[in-house]
Amino acid sequence: MLFSGKLFRQESSNKSVRKMIKKKMLSLLFISLSGCVSTTEELVKAGDWYQVGYQDGVVGRPARTVKELSRLGQVQQGDYDQGYLKGVTEYCNPEFAYQIGLSGQYYEGVCEGTPQSQQFRMEWQRGWDSYND
Repeated sequence: MLFSGKLFRQESSNKSVRKMIKKKMLSLLFISLSGCVSTTEELVKAGDWYQVGYQDGVVGRPARTVKELSRLGQVQQGDYDQGYLKGVTEYCNPEFAYQIGLSGQYYEGVCEGTPQSQQFRMEWQRGWDSYND
């Protein structure tokens, strides 16, 4: 009986270690990717509203309102919208949804209305559930 309890604790410990390693690896991946990205302020200063929109969309951020964009500078709404659409299209790929959920990133519903929204939500939820176990 003592052996089975010890074995259970060891398995639980191994699960915890694997989960911690997974979270650290995913965090490092996202940090390294974000290190290659210009800041919003730099992009606004350069007038690159397409890239501002793209960066918002590709990380699953809800689109900024006209008021929010206007606070940043003289906005080119069409460029922002085109960039955002491109970014959201990449973000909403169901093949990446599980990893997004597993990394602990909350899904803000930006894929609703897209052709694969249901599949994305299901895969994200599966990853989110694993993240929270």
